[in-house]
Amino acid sequence: MRGARQKLARLRPVRVPEAPARAFRDLWPGDAARGARLLRGEFETLGTARALRPGMDGAEGWDVASGTPAWRAAAHGFAWMRDLRALGTDAARLQARALTADWLARGAEETIADAPEVAGSRLSAWLGHWDFFAATAEDSFRRAVMTRLAQDARDLSAALPAEAEHRGALAALKGAMAAAIALEEDAYLQRAARFLPGEIERQFHPDGGHVERSPSMQLLALQDLIEMRNLLHGAGMEPPPHLAAALDRAAPALRLFRHGDGGLALFNGTRDENSSLLDLVLTQGQARGRAPLDLPETGFQRLQAGRTLVIVDTGAPPAGRSAAGDGGLPAGADRFAHAGTLAFEMSVGRDRLIVNCGAAPAAEDSWRDALRSTAAHSTVVLSDTNSSELRSDGLGRRPEQVETARHESAGAQWLEASHDGWRRAFGAVHRRRLYLAESGDDLRGEDMIEVAGDSVLPPFALRFHLHPGVVASLLQDESAALLRLPSGIGWKIRAKGARVALEESVYLGLEPRRSNQVVLVAEEGESSVQWAITRVSMPAPGVAAPEE
Repeated sequence: MRGARQKLARLRPVRVPEAPARAFRDLWPGDAARGARLLRGEFETLGTARALRPGMDGAEGWDVASGTPAWRAAAHGFAWMRDLRALGTDAARLQARALTADWLARGAEETIADAPEVAGSRLSAWLGHWDFFAATAEDSFRRAVMTRLAQDARDLSAALPAEAEHRGALAALKGAMAAAIALEEDAYLQRAARFLPGEIERQFHPDGGHVERSPSMQLLALQDLIEMRNLLHGAGMEPPPHLAAALDRAAPALRLFRHGDGGLALFNGTRDENSSLLDLVLTQGQARGRAPLDLPETGFQRLQAGRTLVIVDTGAPPAGRSAAGDGGLPAGADRFAHAGTLAFEMSVGRDRLIVNCGAAPAAEDSWRDALRSTAAHSTVVLSDTNSSELRSDGLGRRPEQVETARHESAGAQWLEASHDGWRRAFGAVHRRRLYLAESGDDLRGEDMIEVAGDSVLPPFALRFHLHPGVVASLLQDESAALLRLPSGIGWKIRAKGARVALEESVYLGLEPRRSNQVVLVAEEGESSVQWAITRVSMPAPGVAAPEE
């Protein structure tokens, strides 16, 4: 249906002004280091770097062979303009022009370039950086960019509402609105504004959490809302009440995912974000108040006492769709979802202690899915099987029932949660209990595997991935592990019903870093493992810890 609307739209002539009618300015800071890599012909996004060179430098980067759909969508989306702008040099400006001209010559006809979320991102990027890369360029270059911009605006307006069931639909709406204002096309703007309330309702849960259940997508969707609010204000239009209400909910929801160092917890495709960017987004979003303790509809819990913070994934995976979108892009809200149900992260002050391994959404399938696996999360793994089936376009089999109950008393907090992701394969349900003492110095847990009827109890293990800054050592009797934070504070993890082991791990907050994980291997026949992570006094570096 959308393709038919686009074909009809392309039969109509398009008006091409000489320049945008309104000046825009991209709100968000770029990364000068990534900009420098672009000057060297390499584009890095979401932890994956590949060649992106204009024709005179080797002509790589736009076609299907250049990279995965996620990497190519980012390349064709042009948000990397802000990284070149962050350099602020003439060389960066010329590279932005060279890459744009090369895209017009070689990349514009690629299928992925027409995907609504990609076209919307590109329109926003071109308009937000017009003064940087185009305002002083040659007339022929500006004319070519404006012609494509006008064509994309027409096609994107005809394609609304975008069929994607994830944040990409917001990116499409935002780009359509920006282009409508820049081209003074009131019909385009009215059409986008008409679809905005319904899209906001579809994208955000009542608690303010985004449907993709990803802290990274929460951040990007919040940025989209802020930009659309500013666009409408700049055009002299009053934003719909849905937009203001969504901002009031989505901004505080983002706070739930922040650790003590200001960064985001690594769930569902999330990578470390600069804390200053988060501060800027929250300021622009006019977020007020403290972080909520839970997002009941989205499915996350925040336990906090003393200097200790625990963030837990207690929700069912997001909805998915089997059909891929334009250019092979996944269409469902589960496109970046991980098999990490009931995983948690823990930080103490500004030090992260227990983490998930991170994500590489733009990497090849094998590496991307290794980080999406249950074993890459701080939770239980049953018989080396993922709690959700990983597919290239999202998830297949997944937990259908995820239940949560929370209790608090005198500053102490209890959390009980369960999921049935292994019911089909093993007839099993995973139940996790967490208790955080009022001092924050004692986190206790119990993980139970309940099997139905005469089902055989499969072997299972609990994995606690450690941040690379944590130094871990195993006691000789394998009864516990000692953990030293960068601040020098010591913690001990011990277990009942399991053998304690120390294994290698990897951390992909940004660049891959070696780390360790504490693994509690359930003893044969045990269906329950009790464990505790408690603060202890540590000997000075170089002094042996006492045997226990």
